[in-house]
Amino acid sequence: MTALYALPATEIAAKVRSRQLSAMEVTEAALARMDAVNPAINAVIKPLHEEARAAAREVDAKIARGEDPGMLAGVTVTIKANVDQKGHATTNGLVLQKDLIAEVDNPMVANFRKAGAVIIGRTNTPAFSLRWFTSNNVHGHTKNPWNPAITPGGSSGGAGSATAAGIGAIGQGSDIGGSIRYPAYACGIHGLRPTLGRIPAFNASGAERDIGGQVMAVQGPLCRTIGDIELAFEAMTRPDPRDPWYVPAPLKGPEAPKRAALCVRPEGLATVPEVEAALRDAARRLQDAGWTIVELDSLPPLREPARYQSQMWLAGLQRGGMAMAEKEGEQASLGVYRHMLAITPPADLNTYQDALTKRAGFLRQWMLFFEKYPVVICPVSAELPFPDQQDTKGFEAFQRVLESQLTQVGLPFMGLPGLTVTTGVVGGNIPVGAQLLAGRYREDLLIEAGRVIEAAGVPATPVDPA
Repeated sequence: MTALYALPATEIAAKVRSRQLSAMEVTEAALARMDAVNPAINAVIKPLHEEARAAAREVDAKIARGEDPGMLAGVTVTIKANVDQKGHATTNGLVLQKDLIAEVDNPMVANFRKAGAVIIGRTNTPAFSLRWFTSNNVHGHTKNPWNPAITPGGSSGGAGSATAAGIGAIGQGSDIGGSIRYPAYACGIHGLRPTLGRIPAFNASGAERDIGGQVMAVQGPLCRTIGDIELAFEAMTRPDPRDPWYVPAPLKGPEAPKRAALCVRPEGLATVPEVEAALRDAARRLQDAGWTIVELDSLPPLREPARYQSQMWLAGLQRGGMAMAEKEGEQASLGVYRHMLAITPPADLNTYQDALTKRAGFLRQWMLFFEKYPVVICPVSAELPFPDQQDTKGFEAFQRVLESQLTQVGLPFMGLPGLTVTTGVVGGNIPVGAQLLAGRYREDLLIEAGRVIEAAGVPATPVDPA
């Protein structure tokens, strides 16, 4: 019999709604799992036992009264520490923000509550939510439950590690440069970066984001099953007037040909054999299910969009961001900022305007491409999950990390969606998978393809921390 903490969200919601399980039973099982395994991985930096029990009681009370408890009735969820959750610090991994207490929920957190989810804890993120590794001076170091020698990913490393270890059925993450897709990849689960505007978000605790963050950053789910990705995504998309970028687009678009482009080395990426094998495996799974697979040597631009993404991301450093990083004094993030400035100097006004101007052209090329190939199969990373803290080993090591993550960094500049689908494990304890891309608001195509790939076999989770 599957342990309650290991049940997928789809099954939890169905069983709670039908009274086969109570929300309290599910919550107690998730809290017990968290207490048992979190000390080894430090994924949840603030457990919320009593708040979770109160939320579970409310779900059960609604059901007892004959009311609709919501589509996520009793489903256990974790929230990233860079997101406003009423009554808790939005630390963003910073000592400087350890007392920045949110007075209201971020719209996405509110949507989880409206859907009947039970929030059981807040998850770790690197300082400034900056890195593809997860450590900071306020909450410490998060480990990968598969293998403590490799990164759990970042910046949603706590969410990825917690979800893979069975702490909650859904981990909320955010993505401006791979921060959902990479932790999912590194932790052997799935992660959806939605289209810009799909899921409303806003942190009232802080200042308005720079325009780069506004047009590139999104919220999304990390889950152990594709069915849970679909369910969580739908629950998170409820409208909220606080996000002016929100678009009430339909969750399902028109029928599209079952045709996918496979590109192993976009923009000349030095994709390692293990990743190439995973990509070809994913393509074969789709082909066996009746999809047409066309292998291509190239895709529309990613490298130039990635350069502009970095310039827009770093623009805030000139406006007080670097001074704040120096005041925080967290050496890993400070080192990354300095490496990034060496590679991509801050943009002047004309360069910044050029970036925003060229964005439309890049997006146009991609949208025309998706007319012919509705889905793309490409690497999440050119390499297997890195040794933990690899980006702190000097400038050359950082350059290697950044180059390998090209597909993660280039995509957000266009606001496009991407889905990490885990496919297997290398050497017994190093997860690997593939990234799927599609056009704006076509998460349904990603989920459809992801479901086919998943059906042919994925790593068994939850995993007990090594």
